[in-house]
Amino acid sequence: MNETKEVKDILAERGEKEEKSPARRRELVKTLIIVFLAVMLVLTFFSNTIMNKSLPEISTEQVASGKLTERIRDTGVVESNQSYEVKTDANRVIEKIHVKQGQEVHKDDVLFTVNAVGSEALELAETDYDKAKLDYETALLKEPLDYSEDNQEIKAARDEINALIAKRDAARNNAGTLAAEKEKYKANKAEHSRLTALQTKLETAAKAINSDMYEEADPEFIGELPSLYNTYSAAEEEYKAAYALYEKALGSNSNVEITKADADAKQAVRDNAKNAYSEAKSSKRSELASRLSEVSGEVLRLSGEIEAYTESLTDGSGSESYESLAASVVEKQNALEKKIIELNKTKKSDSIKEQQTNLNIESLKKDMEKKKEKYEKLKKDSKATEIKSKYDGVVSSINVKTDDKTVEEMALATIDLVDQGYTVKLTVDADKLKKVKKGASAEIMNNYSGDVEAVLTEIKSNPKAGAKKKDLIFSVTGNVESGETLDISIPLGSGTYEAIVPKSAVIPDNSDNYVLVVRSKNTPLGNRYYAEKVIVNEEAKDEVSTAVTGSLNRGDYVITASSKPIRPGDQVRMKDK
Repeated sequence: MNETKEVKDILAERGEKEEKSPARRRELVKTLIIVFLAVMLVLTFFSNTIMNKSLPEISTEQVASGKLTERIRDTGVVESNQSYEVKTDANRVIEKIHVKQGQEVHKDDVLFTVNAVGSEALELAETDYDKAKLDYETALLKEPLDYSEDNQEIKAARDEINALIAKRDAARNNAGTLAAEKEKYKANKAEHSRLTALQTKLETAAKAINSDMYEEADPEFIGELPSLYNTYSAAEEEYKAAYALYEKALGSNSNVEITKADADAKQAVRDNAKNAYSEAKSSKRSELASRLSEVSGEVLRLSGEIEAYTESLTDGSGSESYESLAASVVEKQNALEKKIIELNKTKKSDSIKEQQTNLNIESLKKDMEKKKEKYEKLKKDSKATEIKSKYDGVVSSINVKTDDKTVEEMALATIDLVDQGYTVKLTVDADKLKKVKKGASAEIMNNYSGDVEAVLTEIKSNPKAGAKKKDLIFSVTGNVESGETLDISIPLGSGTYEAIVPKSAVIPDNSDNYVLVVRSKNTPLGNRYYAEKVIVNEEAKDEVSTAVTGSLNRGDYVITASSKPIRPGDQVRMKDK
């Protein structure tokens, strides 16, 4: 407790001394103020530094004046002016590829070796052809339309009517004599006997044609048919013998091609002989049918007249009245007209069926010819073959690889015809072409070999891109290949401009362009920098710079790059140099 009292006494004594010293208090306040200001200054410095570090850091370039060469620059793919596709004419298998992409080839150089089509396809094609041929030949073996019997009946009815008319007229006029009728009867009998014998010969010849047995037929009516038949029979036997040898060769696997060729040749001879015999046989059959129809009709007519004369002698029909004979004529005429109408209906129906049959035969013939062509083509292509180049050129693409199967008209490779040259097409804005003319030389920026040249040969519209775009066509010479990409630069002319800025400084904004100019403001803590938007118009540009007009002054700094996205009015930080 004594120590506490002593401390209190000391403090009380010290307080009394301080109260007695105002100068010391003022000194203390001054010191505190100085310390406070120093702390505030330090805090302000650090806050300014932190703020600067958080601002976007920008790169700038000064607006300059001077000369600028405007250019159009774009890339295009080299294309051959003319090329052709190497195609196969049948289903094949790629056995070997003799060329590589980019390789130069000459006319008749071997490009591919291809295997033959499989034997199964050839055998199937032969079977299809044989069947189609059989169907066609079977369709040809149709019975000809024959109305001879109907015609004979109509002719007989007319003859009967004529006879009745004669009787009617005779009864009416009471003309004619028995003597005259008797003489006519004798003449009819003689002619009837002659025609009956001729009819028998014609029928015998017709039967011989149908049965291929001509021993009893009169040579007058069969012509060369026996000789053609013997030729066909002999050819048939030779073919069978040759085919038997072919089958034997297949079994022993020796002389197969020789015996096959001999069998094919014998088959062709047999087919020709068969066709010749069939055509002659069909012609002769039609000829005999027509002649037999005429003879039979005449025999029937004479028989009617002879029978009528005989009946007139036996039943006294010669004394029939005019009225009864006239009624008989009308009855017979009505029956004849009905018969003719029925025959015409039958002919019309048969004509339609005949047309349908002929159309079917024509279809079968076309089918046979098509399958024959396919079979002969496969037979011709039954061996491995080489596909050669038709022109000099460079192989621009190969579309197959070894062991690939191909189909007819499949493109195996594409060969560029080097002699026809190469082209490159660029699609550019139409408003840039005011200073571009045909014949202008372009600079190839990736012309590493140094011998590639490009000349503008054509400026044309681009239908797909519309009126705002144009196509530039360049003729390219030098060491190039199809598919190669060229970087092309086209000079449009030079000019002097007051404001030139880097291309990266120009920012598109809808239909306008603008640049961000750095503006500075003085503050107690130093300069502050802000991005100001200035609308500009592009006058010209090259690969790196753009000439503009607008509210820019020479020496202004434009922003070309930023560490962060910035907008007009944002505060920025200049990059340390």
